[in-house]
Amino acid sequence: MGASSGAMPDAPRHVPVMLADVLDALHPKDHETYIDGTFGAGGYTRAILEAADCRVLAFDRDPGAIAGAAELAHRFAPRLTLLHRPFGDMAEAAGEAGVPEVDGIVLDIGVSSMQLDEAERGFSFQSDGPLDMRMSCEGASAADVLNSFSEEQIADIIYEFGEERRSRAIARAIVKARAETPLSRTRELADLVLRVFHGRRAEGRHPATRTFQALRIFVNDELGELQRGLRAAEKILKPGGRLVVVTFHSLEDRIVKQFLAERSGKVDQGSRHLPQKNVQVSPASFRIVNSRPLTPQKGELDLNPRARSARLRAAVRTEAPAWSTSLPSR
Repeated sequence: MGASSGAMPDAPRHVPVMLADVLDALHPKDHETYIDGTFGAGGYTRAILEAADCRVLAFDRDPGAIAGAAELAHRFAPRLTLLHRPFGDMAEAAGEAGVPEVDGIVLDIGVSSMQLDEAERGFSFQSDGPLDMRMSCEGASAADVLNSFSEEQIADIIYEFGEERRSRAIARAIVKARAETPLSRTRELADLVLRVFHGRRAEGRHPATRTFQALRIFVNDELGELQRGLRAAEKILKPGGRLVVVTFHSLEDRIVKQFLAERSGKVDQGSRHLPQKNVQVSPASFRIVNSRPLTPQKGELDLNPRARSARLRAAVRTEAPAWSTSLPSR
């Protein structure tokens, strides 16, 4: 879920990012079926169900999001189906639910406002909490990574997923600190990173922001999940079906941009100067709607500052079969 996903009734602080743009691109119609791959607080799902007499399959791997959706599920029964699954499994899970293909899919990538605002989830250092960061509440936590991985592994994670230039200095400080006491709290980590930067903040942002982002992405395999979700969307969308993806940082947006460029035939397969031999060029499976990503309007940013980094890309499924090739590497 993106930085500000969803809006359940009586919870106005959870504002769906770029909701008008999402609905415009998705264009819900009566009797069609849609997937909300990142349910969160249900903002997109609710808006889609209110926009048309349609059906929504809503996915979320966070058990708290599914548990908190009882009221919405009751209100829109039987048009809303909740699935406690990661959206990378949507093609298989929808088929098991008797829905072999759908008319539209929306993905709001990243962490939700609910998760950020719950200190006990450990996604944010704004309030002290355990170093958890697991969306599914299963598997290795951020604390497990920081206290068991090698200095080189930690540095690579912070550099690759946080694009943090001082990753090695931060990793070195983490390994030194854990030799005395294992790291367990978000405030501990944030203060440690702040010391590496000698207390200096860049552009008004806490120096630990990129480190926290990197750990969250790694712990939840968010980029791998995004890649799996895009390929699943290609398989399950009907011809003419709409794909709408909202991302919140360059790593996510780059994956979506490259996927759509490849699948729409915008990627150069070689030239007369540097021809690629034995290249199997598949027919375009998507048509790109907006060549440049849409961004939030100022009015939305005034109401929801967390939307400031949002980027929306949309595409329409063609009649060509899904590709069997993998995503291009970053």
